[in-house]
Amino acid sequence: MPEKESTMLRIQQIKLSLDESVELLPLKLIKKLRIPKEELLSWRIYKESLDARKETDVHFTYCLDCKVRHEDAVLNKHIKDVTHVQEYHYVYPKEGIVGLQNRPVVVGFGPAGMFAALLLAQMGYCPLVIERGQCVEERVKSVEDFWQSGSLHPQSNVQFGEGGAGTFSDGKLTTRSKDLRVHKVLEELVRFGAPADILYTAHPHIGTDLLRDIVKQLRKEIIALGGEVRFSCCLQDLIIEKGELRGIVVNGEQIPAEQLILSIGHSARDTYRMLQDRGVTMHPKAFAIGARIEHPQTLIDQAQYKGHAGHPRLHAAEYRLTHTASNGRGVYTFCMCPGGSVVPSASMEGGVVVNGMSEHARDQENANSALLVQIRPEDYGEHALDGIAYQEALERKAFQMGGGNYRAPAQRVEDFLKHKASQAMGSVKPSYALGVTPCDLHALLPDYVTSAMEEAIIAMDRRL
Repeated sequence: MPEKESTMLRIQQIKLSLDESVELLPLKLIKKLRIPKEELLSWRIYKESLDARKETDVHFTYCLDCKVRHEDAVLNKHIKDVTHVQEYHYVYPKEGIVGLQNRPVVVGFGPAGMFAALLLAQMGYCPLVIERGQCVEERVKSVEDFWQSGSLHPQSNVQFGEGGAGTFSDGKLTTRSKDLRVHKVLEELVRFGAPADILYTAHPHIGTDLLRDIVKQLRKEIIALGGEVRFSCCLQDLIIEKGELRGIVVNGEQIPAEQLILSIGHSARDTYRMLQDRGVTMHPKAFAIGARIEHPQTLIDQAQYKGHAGHPRLHAAEYRLTHTASNGRGVYTFCMCPGGSVVPSASMEGGVVVNGMSEHARDQENANSALLVQIRPEDYGEHALDGIAYQEALERKAFQMGGGNYRAPAQRVEDFLKHKASQAMGSVKPSYALGVTPCDLHALLPDYVTSAMEEAIIAMDRRL
């Protein structure tokens, strides 16, 4: 739980130009506070962000925390953007206070499952983790084989396996929560090998190349604390007696369990169907569908940074855009991957799904982002799992339109806006490893989706 540790000063609006080094920050700090340098005891970056709104004044803005010798004297100066704050530190639970007859079981080893299991292990509960996919070492081999040959491993792929779908994504660390425990997650990731700058950058990301070792180190920590992680194991059934959970069935084995955490993600559709059959209450919910859009990364850099594009202090530019279409549907970009690629991400045989992926350096030729349109429960049916059938039908149709070999159906943006099937790709070379099949995406997606996408592309282009 978060506990108070000490007090400090928080100073906002400290700026560095693109040509100024971070080594200047303590000098700017003592100037702002109007104190001698020997009175600055310690400092750290609390938040770093890039301000590129004005082409003539692209700069980094910092929020700094520091400890000084005479804190009250500084506060009495009433300096703008200087406040007194309480520092919080997450205190690791030493042991649980609830006695359990059997160890808790966590199903799924993506981000939610990993951190649930880690915290349970830190509390002394020695959890059992069940993951249908492979460990990351074997999973990488299965995924890369699929990307090269089109041979899909239905239980270990971009969706299933150690680390979840994020292992083969950009590794963004995005949350809108202001909960103080969020910092605990970031600190653990750094402890397992993530770059320390994720603790303070405005848009932290790790990258798929670094994530693969991080999730392995996290797994080793759970095991060292007495937990167990079983791969290639699928939850098949619940054992319920008198309305209470008594156990689970995994690969035919009955395992006693009273506490079960389901961290099964988006694509474990057979598990959702089993849960419904066992009487677990479910409700239909909204989700989103769409397509990945690719552009040269240099185009995005120039749009965002203008004449500063290519400056060594600037990372590959990204964007996050939203639009409300005339049909009332929300449209938004999601999981934008600067300097990345579009990757084959199917988990169902005979279905095509795509995702975006970037390594830590984000240095590949193209940028890509999902362009998604809101889907409402009334679009797909009355029952909770009708949304799954809706998704599966689209995936199968995409597979057929791609040619039946996991190639992805694709269309040039210009042709999409003209409702004209593409005959070939243009100047942007698709990064999708298994190849693309030119087509008209209006034949794949519902009209209420494509019309919203068309409006959003035009509106977002103006804002970008």
